[in-house]
Amino acid sequence: MASLVGVFNVAHSPTCYRPAEEWNQVRASRTLRADVPMDDLDTNRKKKARVQAAFATLRDRLAAARPDALVIFGDDQLECFDFANFPSFAVYVGEAFEGALASGERAKVRGHPELAVALLAGLMRRGFDPAFCMEMPKPERGVGHAFFRPAESLTDLTTPLVPIFLNCYYAPQPTALRCYQLGRAVRESIDAHPGDLRVAVVGSGGLWHTPRAPDAYLDEAFDREILRLMAAGDARGMARFFDGYEVPAGDRSQDVGTRGRGATGMPGPGGPQGGTRETCNWIAAAAVADGKPATIVDYVPVYASPIGAGFAYWPEV
Repeated sequence: MASLVGVFNVAHSPTCYRPAEEWNQVRASRTLRADVPMDDLDTNRKKKARVQAAFATLRDRLAAARPDALVIFGDDQLECFDFANFPSFAVYVGEAFEGALASGERAKVRGHPELAVALLAGLMRRGFDPAFCMEMPKPERGVGHAFFRPAESLTDLTTPLVPIFLNCYYAPQPTALRCYQLGRAVRESIDAHPGDLRVAVVGSGGLWHTPRAPDAYLDEAFDREILRLMAAGDARGMARFFDGYEVPAGDRSQDVGTRGRGATGMPGPGGPQGGTRETCNWIAAAAVADGKPATIVDYVPVYASPIGAGFAYWPEV
């Protein structure tokens, strides 16, 4: 029988991969709210060191788990899909796929069709009807950074990967509760799989961020409540808290956008909009280990982006 050997949540913000010396250049290119703190170079260097240390901790933990395959909950930002057909959920069941590393270089990794098909079938038996991809929908783009950045940060790129796509960015998105239910269904499907596989799961992205939006800011209180619930082993509570959030009147940073090439213009569900919805990838992963407390490795408020960069794992799953 397949066994779950680890669950991990990790930031994938491009800022985390840039030298600290460039962080305030990133800030200068963005329109932030006036109350966002300004870190000096020394502080940014210390925060960058914390980010690198957190990646290293999770990498060591994942290596110790010795997975045969890594399932990643991530989002697509028009790399694979577009508005001709954008699924709420999709599973990659192909033999291999390519994508860009943080350096910009192209890399190719193996998929795990046996596990991916088992997850796809298991989800369909449990009330989900995800799309599937047997090959890259847009070969010239490849699979997005939500999958490749965790892969390069936590592995040597030899572990087979199973991407599970969640629509986080483009309204209307699935609710956090539905993403929680997806994670539970994935766990049940792993447990039911007869293959002799060691499986690890990663939630990619988050936490609070509204990249390149006007009047962007960092809601650290929101992030810390998400982390508190996760540390308590309450993934459903994470979903409830997320879905219960109401966008403040006049908050331009969470505008769903005007219908066009980069936004649907349709209304979103409850909960934060923008990049913060990548927290739903974390909620899906947390649901895989629901009831077990997470260990928070670090939470780094990167004001230059701004983003709440979080890192966590479950010592027991």
